[in-house]
Amino acid sequence: MKKFEISGLDLHYGDFHALKNINLDLEEKQITAFIGPSGCGKSTLLKSLNRMNDLVEGCKITGEFLLDGEDIYGNMDVNLLRKRVGMVFQNPDNQIIASIVEEDVAFGPENLGIPPKEIEKRVEDALKAVDMWEFRKSTPHHLSGGQKQRIAIAGIIAMQPECLVLDEPTAMLDPKGRAEIISTLHRLNRDKGITVVLITHYMEEAENADRVLVMNDGEIIADDKPKVIFSDVERLKKVGLDVPQTA
Repeated sequence: MKKFEISGLDLHYGDFHALKNINLDLEEKQITAFIGPSGCGKSTLLKSLNRMNDLVEGCKITGEFLLDGEDIYGNMDVNLLRKRVGMVFQNPDNQIIASIVEEDVAFGPENLGIPPKEIEKRVEDALKAVDMWEFRKSTPHHLSGGQKQRIAIAGIIAMQPECLVLDEPTAMLDPKGRAEIISTLHRLNRDKGITVVLITHYMEEAENADRVLVMNDGEIIADDKPKVIFSDVERLKKVGLDVPQTA
């Protein structure tokens, strides 16, 4: 993935104006964090990256939305797009469907028609990448929240995406689970060159990203390095956000 280039993006759900004139480039191999108050449009924007908003009745989107120069809302194959841009949601139980860990991770590649030997290799590589190989024969519902979320991430990694989009992946986890997931994302970014785009309500997680974008009322109101974003305490507090302890 080279980059997303978004210009003049507007999105409506019926009469509700969810995203307003979004102009944004997302570079490859970066960790980009989106922060903002609940309902400000963060999830809506990130779901646009692989057309998950297509599944919402009454969604109307206008503007230019390019991936490597190709219009993703034009003739791009949606299945190919979602293979390149994998999405992980807040609750891992909504993504884990098999009764054995390795079978769950194999589900995506099987649907892509990958040969069995290649699937075995992908499952092993994905589980090792999230440090869950030793649990490959385990039952997912016996695992902790952090472990389940790592399994959900492994299921996406097995499809070999170029970009991981995560919608509050640590929201339902305890501090240990949160630390596991953030460590995993940084390792995947560093070792495999996977672009990571995430929404978080934990400012400490955003602080360690390469880039932070602040959203409010369907608009991007700030976009810079974490150090710059978190030095403007007054602007963050005006939209109901806190700052990391280190700031």
